[in-house]
Amino acid sequence: MLEIHHLHARVGDREILHDVTFTIGTGETHALLGPNGSGKTTLLMAIMGFGNVEVTGGSIIYNGEDITSRPLRDRAQMGIGMMFQRPPTIAGLKLGKLLDVTSNHRMDQVHEYAQKLNMEPLLDRDINKGFSGGEIKRSEVLQLMVQQPDLLLLDEPESGVDIENMAVMGNALSHLLEKDSHIPRRKKSGLIITHTGYILDYLDVDAGHVLIDGMIRCHGNPREILKVVKKSGYRECIECEQI
Repeated sequence: MLEIHHLHARVGDREILHDVTFTIGTGETHALLGPNGSGKTTLLMAIMGFGNVEVTGGSIIYNGEDITSRPLRDRAQMGIGMMFQRPPTIAGLKLGKLLDVTSNHRMDQVHEYAQKLNMEPLLDRDINKGFSGGEIKRSEVLQLMVQQPDLLLLDEPESGVDIENMAVMGNALSHLLEKDSHIPRRKKSGLIITHTGYILDYLDVDAGHVLIDGMIRCHGNPREILKVVKKSGYRECIECEQI
C-alpha cells in the first residue's frame, strides 16, 4: 500500500529526513520508533502532504500511484488519514458537526462510534477546547472511525491517555485496522509512532522501524526493538547497524 523510496525532506532550511526507504503492505501495521527529534512526525507529515515539509528527493508511492507532489486534500480523498500528536483547538466548530461533514455514515452510527469511545458528551463542544489529553486522543480516533481511511498514520496514540481509556482507544484502533479479520482479508494499513510501546498491547504490529537522526537504522520485531531500547537506549541500534 505504501512505498517510501530514498526520501529526503526538509523543514525550512534544515534537512530532517535522509534517504528513508521502507514498504508497508496492504493489511499490515508497522511501528515507527526513535528518540525525540529524530524526524518521526516529519515523516508522517511528508506522507500526508503537509506544506511545511518539503520533499527534496525520493518518492512516496500509495497504492501504486506516485503522490509525492499531490496536495494534502488529494491524499485525504484517496484514503490516507492521520491522528495528530498535538491537534489544534478549533473554536466555533463543534466536534459533532465536523463528524457529520466528514462521515460516510449516518449520524446514528456516528453516535454509536462516539458512545464506544466515551465521547458522546463532547459532540456539542468546540473541537479540543477544554478537552483532556485522553479526550483529545479519543477525538482523533473518533474522526478516523467516521472517515474510514485505508492508510492510518498515528502519531503517539498513547500519549496522555490513562490505562482505562488506553484499552478503549486501542480496541477501537484494532477494529479500525481490521485486526479482527483474517490476515488475507485485511485491506487497511497503519504506521504508528510510539515511544512507550503501550499501544502494542492492544494492536498486533507486523514490523518495526527505528528512525534516528532522520535515517532508518533498523528494521525488525517492534517488541524486540523496544526491549533493547529500554535496556541500552537507541544508540545500541546505531552500534548494531555498524557491526
